[in-house]
Amino acid sequence: MSQVKERPILFSAPMVRAILEGRKTVTRREVKKQAALDFLAVGFEPAFLALPGNADLCPYGQPGDRLWVRETWYCDHFEVQKGPYLQPADMHDLDQSREDGELVYAADGLAPYEQEQPTWKPSIHMPRWASRILLEITGVRVERLQDGEGSTAFESRYIAEGINRIHQGDGDYAFHPFKSEPGPGSWTDPFDAWRELWVGINGAESWNSNPWVWVVEFKRVTP
Repeated sequence: MSQVKERPILFSAPMVRAILEGRKTVTRREVKKQAALDFLAVGFEPAFLALPGNADLCPYGQPGDRLWVRETWYCDHFEVQKGPYLQPADMHDLDQSREDGELVYAADGLAPYEQEQPTWKPSIHMPRWASRILLEITGVRVERLQDGEGSTAFESRYIAEGINRIHQGDGDYAFHPFKSEPGPGSWTDPFDAWRELWVGINGAESWNSNPWVWVVEFKRVTP
């Protein structure tokens, strides 16, 4: 039996909120590893890349592996403020530190007394000990970014990206990657909301090129 591996993964504040609320259970990331692209270029089926024997092709892992989430954060402790972000010896109860507002996350918003905090620390600088979200991979596959456009059969796939499903009365729904209340700017098709999310993170050029993507499904587990 292969050993479970842990890897870090970056998420924006809106996607962190979606994970915490149970709305996001999948993430799509562009296939960039040249070895994987080479297999696809010579005609291997996308399913080949996700086979257990090819685990080295996916930088996120395989089912059973875990991902610890890196998000924008701040720690009000002099040792952490000056870096290199090691866990202080007197900060052993992280749950209490979060409750006391010593260890905080941008995705949660700021309470009034926190408005004078120094600049948030980027997610890429979050150490493992400060991470509060652990995900277990439940499935991995490869597909084209725009697969499923215009097909209602794929609706749930894109809602699972964390897309808000907004009830508008009379059984009608709208979809938006960030907004959770009815209003202008929402989409009638979840695929369009998903496209807005992707473009907002990766740019229109990435969308138009329709790259191969890793589709990583996950569930949240106790750290």
